[in-house]
Amino acid sequence: MQAFRPPRWVPGGHLQTIWASLFARRVQGPRPLYQRERWTTPDGDFVDVDFQAAKDPQAPWLVLFHGLEGSSRSHYAEAFADVAGALGWHYAVPHFRGCSGELNLAPRAYHSGDYEEIGWMLGRLRERAGQPLHAVGVSLGGNALLRWAEEAGDTAAQTVRAVAAICSPIDLAAGGHAIGRGLNRRLYTPHFLRTMKPKAMAKWAQHPGLFDRERLAGARDLYEFDNLFTAPLHGFRDTDDYWSRASAKPHLARIRVPALVINSRNDPFIPASSLPRQGDVGPCVRLWQPLHGGHVGFPAGRFPFHVRAMPEAVVDWLKQPA
Repeated sequence: MQAFRPPRWVPGGHLQTIWASLFARRVQGPRPLYQRERWTTPDGDFVDVDFQAAKDPQAPWLVLFHGLEGSSRSHYAEAFADVAGALGWHYAVPHFRGCSGELNLAPRAYHSGDYEEIGWMLGRLRERAGQPLHAVGVSLGGNALLRWAEEAGDTAAQTVRAVAAICSPIDLAAGGHAIGRGLNRRLYTPHFLRTMKPKAMAKWAQHPGLFDRERLAGARDLYEFDNLFTAPLHGFRDTDDYWSRASAKPHLARIRVPALVINSRNDPFIPASSLPRQGDVGPCVRLWQPLHGGHVGFPAGRFPFHVRAMPEAVVDWLKQPA
């Protein structure tokens, strides 16, 4: 993966990001068939978890935490399902609150530093599996997974064998400002706000007065949205406080389980200058920073290309002995 070479017909981070998401092949055969379970959260809300069971009850488990506004049907989630299925592994995708197609109930949603929610989900899955899990987080989900590993410290090994974060904005301020500028502001910001704003308005209808509805309707970027919605609903003072406290990068040296942190250096969302260096991490953390790949892109193979290269490389790494 460190030497990933994209097809020459998909040059640049933007095209690698967009093509992988919209057009590239995700699976080798049929799309994954999931079995869904609804779990009641400790605060009386719910989350939905999609499962792809293995034939062998004792097979390893792969758990994936999706990105911002993602789901088990995101291109990367289906690609990981295909890889897990080919290996005969169990596969699970817990959805963050409000991301499974139905609005959650509580006066909160999800955020990039939601490590307590990650810990609760992993704990339930670990109990079911009867063995430590292999856990992957993509984009937002990867930052939250790393934050959990950082907070769990030495106890993380009781729950997971290893973790991997893919194209995660582990410096949330750098990523947040990058996505709000230039071409990113025109291409990606509207894409995210197109679903985030309606969900927020539906949340206001559930809990009238929860935030300033008129100001949120006028939010033009993720900084404004987080300032009005994400930060105050989840215990942060404002966007700057949220981005600072939720970022995984400052705490990478605290991780005590094998951890892989993948960031392509042409990711449109994440400036290469903000990526961690080896001196920023502890001995358990491996950094992969390929020159190409875009944001959760990594298209490979023949036209129309496929997105299995990254999941296959990640799972190969996860299978290695600790």
